[in-house]
Amino acid sequence: MERILLALLFLTYFAVAFVWPSVRVWRQTGLNPYVLPSSDVAYGFVTSGFRFVLVGLGLYVVVQAFWADTDRMLGTLEWLAHSEARAAGWVLLITSLVWTVIAQTQMEKSWRIGIDQKNRTNLVTSGLFAYSRNPIFLGMRLSMLSLVLLRPNAVTVAAALAADVLIQIQVRLEEDFLVKQHGAQYEEYMHKTRRWV
Repeated sequence: MERILLALLFLTYFAVAFVWPSVRVWRQTGLNPYVLPSSDVAYGFVTSGFRFVLVGLGLYVVVQAFWADTDRMLGTLEWLAHSEARAAGWVLLITSLVWTVIAQTQMEKSWRIGIDQKNRTNLVTSGLFAYSRNPIFLGMRLSMLSLVLLRPNAVTVAAALAADVLIQIQVRLEEDFLVKQHGAQYEEYMHKTRRWV
C-alpha cells in the first residue's frame, strides 16, 4: 500500500507542479507557458536533462508500486533504510507538495516552464517569494530528497543529484534573464531575498 501511495503522491506532485499551473496560465492568458527549448545550446541540454530525469522518475515510481523487489535490485542504501528516515520522507514529500501549490498559486499568470523570451511577465516578490527567490525549485529539491529518504537506492540518489545539478543551472540561467528583463528591480530583489531560504 505504501508503494502505491508513493506513486500516487509523486504523480500528483508532477501534475501540481507542471500540468495544473500550465493549464491555468494557458486558460487565463492564451499563452503556452511551456517554453523549454529543444536545441544543442546549454539551455537545451538542461531541458533534455530535466525530461530524462522526470520521465525516469515517473517510470520508477510506477514500477516500484507493483514490484516489491525494485529497491533491492537497484542497490538499497541500508544505512538509510529505516523507519525514521521513511517518516521524515513522508513529511517532506507532503510539505513540498503543499509548498509548491502555494508558490504556484502566488505566481499567478507569471508561471512558466522555462524562460519566456517573447512575453514579459510580472516579477513576483510577495508570499513565499519574499523568503525564497525560487520557492518552486526549492519544493522540487525537497521532493527529490523525500524520495531518497523513502526509497534509498542508487537510482533515487542518482536522480536526486542529477536533478539538483540541473536545477542549479536552470536557476542561474533564469536569474541572468530576469536581470535583463527587470533590471534594477530584480537586482534589488536579489539583495533582499536569498536564492533558496
